Amino acid sequence: MEAVLSNADHPEYGVATIPFPIPRGQYDRCIELLNTLEIGHVSEADCRVDTLDSAWPVLNRLTGTKVNLDELDYLAKRLDSFDVGEFSQFQAMAEKLNLTSMKDLINLTFCCQQATVITDFSDLATVGRSHYLNTHGGCASTDELEHLDGEETAILLIEGNKGTVTRYGVVYDNGMQLSQLYDGKHLPGYHYEADMIMVGLVSRQEPENTKNVTWIYLPASKGQIERAIQRSGIVDSKDMCFRMGDSMFPEEVDVALDFRCEDIYELNDLAQAVGKLSHDDCIKLGAAVSIAGPECANQICRLAENLDLFEFAPGAHTPAEYGKYMIQKSGHFEYDPNLDEFYDYERYGLLHMDQESGMFTDRGYIAYQGTLSLEELMADDPAEAYQREQDFQMGGMT
Repeated sequence: MEAVLSNADHPEYGVATIPFPIPRGQYDRCIELLNTLEIGHVSEADCRVDTLDSAWPVLNRLTGTKVNLDELDYLAKRLDSFDVGEFSQFQAMAEKLNLTSMKDLINLTFCCQQATVITDFSDLATVGRSHYLNTHGGCASTDELEHLDGEETAILLIEGNKGTVTRYGVVYDNGMQLSQLYDGKHLPGYHYEADMIMVGLVSRQEPENTKNVTWIYLPASKGQIERAIQRSGIVDSKDMCFRMGDSMFPEEVDVALDFRCEDIYELNDLAQAVGKLSHDDCIKLGAAVSIAGPECANQICRLAENLDLFEFAPGAHTPAEYGKYMIQKSGHFEYDPNLDEFYDYERYGLLHMDQESGMFTDRGYIAYQGTLSLEELMADDPAEAYQREQDFQMGGMT
């Protein structure tokens, strides 16, 4: 969808056209556009919707109202994932309940799937099956559906319940209660774009099981991080702690991170670095973390940016397997399968291991081959570390 937003108190400032959901790469620019209109507050509803161009006619009720930017963005992300059935369920229930607040509309996205909407009375068998699924959490066994009389189920629904006619079909709420997952401040965790890790911002004053969590999805833009911190309401950084949500990091990275003392911006740098890696390099990073023993996100980031300094034999857990990998797959040698029985893989593996500092990990064998110590590598700025490596390889530091 696309919204034209303005400042209701100062229409002379002009308007800003914002795409929703806001692409991560455009987020900061959109905030800048709204700032020039003196709107776009992190928590207040100060953006007047002049027009809303979307595939969701029911949202036209927002035209002329004031909305909060991040709430509208979140709603757009939720709706963007809906299928055809949910499209009708959301719109019909929004009209039936006459919802106009962003809080209610967001909460509706978490429960509208319980409702049944009939848009075609000519196929009652399909209506009955859909109704059965709606009232059973959206799932049923193949055996259940095979023995279900869909037409009879639909007739019982129509004759035994009062439906509400809407522009989006006849809707039966099936006893649905409007969800209260969104409290008006803490948007529920929800993955939309591909992210590496979901991090919750929590006040240290909150109990362990608190639901007052502000979620940020990394990597994120600087503006997204700053607004998430502001939205959390935590003023003193010393009062903030992190909660780890879903993570796409290698397990070794998750274990190494200490969320009691990590820096959110360093976590973001790590997410950006790991997000650029291939699947194979992510596995290699897990092994590199095992051998290097980093203690924070910043150090892990240095490893991710310098993986070319590590020799890695995935799946190798014995000297023989390591030797076989080095001869067959490393690309260092021309391997002749006709001579396979003459290769002494174990001996070669042991010989190679004696000449380097490596170890076997759950991922395979890994050895660090850089000229700096691992401590120096993890402590340095990546550009400076790379330059020092080049200086060493050219014959010494300049």
